[in-house]
Amino acid sequence: MAGGKLSPRQKMINLMYLVFIAMLAMNMSKEVLTAFGFMNDKFEASNITATQLNNDAYAGLAEKVSEQAEKYRPLNEKATKVKALSTDLYNHIATIKSKVLEDFEDPTNYETMDKADFLNEYFYLKGTISENGQAFLDKINGYKSDVIKELDTLYPSVVKSINQRFDISDVVDRAGVTKDWISYNFVGFPAVASVTKLTAMQADIKSTESDILSAMLQGQLIQDNSIKKYEAIVVPEKTAFFAGETFKGKVYLGKVDATLIPTRVEINGKEIAKKNLQAGQVVLEFPVGAVGERTIKGKFVFKENGEDVEIPIETTYAVVPKPNSAVIAADKMNVVYRSLPNPMTVSIPGIPDNLVRASAPGNTLRKISGVGKYMMTPGGGKTVKITASGTLPDGSKVSSSQTFRIKDIPKPLATVRKESGYVKMPKSSLVKTTVRVELPDFLFDLKFKIKSFKVKVPGKATITVSGSKMNGQAQSAINGSRVGDIIAIFDVKSSLVGVSGVNVKDASAVSVEIQ
Repeated sequence: MAGGKLSPRQKMINLMYLVFIAMLAMNMSKEVLTAFGFMNDKFEASNITATQLNNDAYAGLAEKVSEQAEKYRPLNEKATKVKALSTDLYNHIATIKSKVLEDFEDPTNYETMDKADFLNEYFYLKGTISENGQAFLDKINGYKSDVIKELDTLYPSVVKSINQRFDISDVVDRAGVTKDWISYNFVGFPAVASVTKLTAMQADIKSTESDILSAMLQGQLIQDNSIKKYEAIVVPEKTAFFAGETFKGKVYLGKVDATLIPTRVEINGKEIAKKNLQAGQVVLEFPVGAVGERTIKGKFVFKENGEDVEIPIETTYAVVPKPNSAVIAADKMNVVYRSLPNPMTVSIPGIPDNLVRASAPGNTLRKISGVGKYMMTPGGGKTVKITASGTLPDGSKVSSSQTFRIKDIPKPLATVRKESGYVKMPKSSLVKTTVRVELPDFLFDLKFKIKSFKVKVPGKATITVSGSKMNGQAQSAINGSRVGDIIAIFDVKSSLVGVSGVNVKDASAVSVEIQ
């Protein structure tokens, strides 16, 4: 349970398990029953946060499929199956918990939940496991085997963890008596203890989903970082050259790394001088040749595991007597963001800026100061086409267009004290804190206004707060929390300041542990 590198959340869950087991050995006093209830509240709050984080990870993986289908579609298909299997078992456990709590007028009055009658009869019947109990065991076994089947043999550490978390084999108790898993864990225990155990199993499901997603993405990252996965790219200084000019451009790897130095580089049968190998790039300079299509061939050579690994280089460029196409590029990105002013550069090689015209549907493109500088503010739709036209020195016309994807701004992260995810602070600080949202590593400097958010304090009803500061109800609930409580801040709604028409998604949740 304590081996290996564990996340703070997993460490917390493991610690709760130890407390849980220790309490089973004690007499079930009213204080112990209340302690179980508080423990269950902690698991419930943690599960809310884990669900949000896992859903964000699933959504991020699905977005990757739209960008790189061949690489990420197999992972996404496995993740989708894992999510469905996890949801099915999670909901089955939730149904059992709801049945246990039906007989209690106030499910938060833990001192009254000292009876074991319901699960004794629901899981056991005349000294043997009931139909409901067997259905529960089948659900767990089915979940374990089906999830492991999706993982194949690629993630042995995750498979080992799943087998440990969902091990329902017979257990030998301290008296040396062998008991089936149902009897050992649920028969004869107070209702609040059984509910807590079931909630802990739901936490295991969320942890399993998180572990699988992390292992999948880490495995893909390892593959991506292999030398064999790099692609050589030739980027000319310009897309067309006049006859008699000198070719200028660069050859670099798809993932540029300033520390990555090849053993040697050959271009068109000649080895490139060491001085031209600069910061992960190869600087090229040679005569372009006669008019027509020309070919660049060569190879990168690296050392990997003591052996030479070759990455081929092959591309073509055109040598033309005069420009014949337009170049349209986004200054900061390969997409444009909906309702935001996106800087664009539009030019046609060999044609002065005052003879170039650019347009887009709906007057979404406007000229600004600077050579070839435009501002694109897209609205609806998934794509936008920009058309550029110009007049060549001989009076003839050229025209070209390019289509850009339109994307919404990404989902922001909720923060407290500029920290996201899992934060620790005293409750005296939390009641005064300001809830904000951020877009890490986003190319645009955007400011957000918080409309509202929700706060879940263990043992308390969810509180909706308007604005970015805790209201009186939230402050009162937080002041009543205990050290170690996990307070969830979620459903954070916001809008952009100074920009209209942008639909900002609800920010990812943040969890605060009271110190």
